Amino acid sequence: MGVEIERKFLLSGDGWMQLGEPVFFKQGYLSSNKERVVRVRIEGERAVITIKGANKGATRGEWEYEIPVADAVELLDGLCEQPLIEKYRRRIEFAGNVWEVDEFLGVNAGLVVAEIELRSEGQQFDKPDWVGEEVTSDLRYLNSNLIKKPFSTW
Repeated sequence: MGVEIERKFLLSGDGWMQLGEPVFFKQGYLSSNKERVVRVRIEGERAVITIKGANKGATRGEWEYEIPVADAVELLDGLCEQPLIEKYRRRIEFAGNVWEVDEFLGVNAGLVVAEIELRSEGQQFDKPDWVGEEVTSDLRYLNSNLIKKPFSTW
């Protein structure tokens, strides 16, 4: 079983904007049930389907498989819950870790979050000065919840 240990933060300042190369992501959910999430995503020129289990703190099961981009387009357009999530992601290395900064578009425009994947929940890490308040436990920030209650409605 794959495991994802991820912590999520709001941003403080715009120092991240000049770092990393933005890649366009488009993703949708075949299931956004909190016990099981099935996501289809196109990230740049690559497409994947991802299955995630329920969150237990910052940890949950995760399985990801590459699929043809044409299949992803069909799934996103025909089967996924609406609205779709569209965002730019930047991968930024800092102090031996990779931070993923997501700048959301559409009904979630104005939301920008940073995530870091860890090897264990207790792993220590340094935060860049542009990383602010932690929101890992605030379920509103899960992408699968942003389709149900977009940031623009908060």
